[in-house]
Amino acid sequence: MRTLELRGFDELIGDCRTRALHLEMRDAYVPSDPSFRAFTGEGPAYDRTQREADWHTLIAPAIARGVSVRRARIVSEPVTPYVMFEHAVTESMNLAAGEEVRWLPRRYTSDLALPGNDFWLFDDGLVRFHHFAGDGEHIEDELTDDPDAVKLCASAFEAVWERAIDHHEYRIS
Repeated sequence: MRTLELRGFDELIGDCRTRALHLEMRDAYVPSDPSFRAFTGEGPAYDRTQREADWHTLIAPAIARGVSVRRARIVSEPVTPYVMFEHAVTESMNLAAGEEVRWLPRRYTSDLALPGNDFWLFDDGLVRFHHFAGDGEHIEDELTDDPDAVKLCASAFEAVWERAIDHHEYRIS
């Protein structure tokens, strides 16, 4: 797979013209995140206002120019504390920014061809893969325009999206 020089997410979403797709497949991310730690009661209170404002500011111009921003989350059930956290903040963080979000229980993915890593796909031309340690801490990202990777990610995302449940309908179990 051909790897490109990594560009910042702000630049990638800024250059995006049609759609940005994000597939999340882990049950835990960045356990050191102060917002998550506050949610679980393991850390001090955390005001999410600035984090959410920053995300909205980043995504709003893309939405305004007609970019479809969709996020699909594959989750194991019963869900982990991190997935409970994600579900709790999706309305104010993602939906308020203009994203569409769906959830798919992992048991419904057994017959889907999925890439080995979470990713963002921009305009069916660039894939930004995310690499995480086993505990969920972020390690690095990788950018590619490899046609096979783009094709796999596009088809995987659409297959998940088709089966997934809208955020407002998904109930945490």
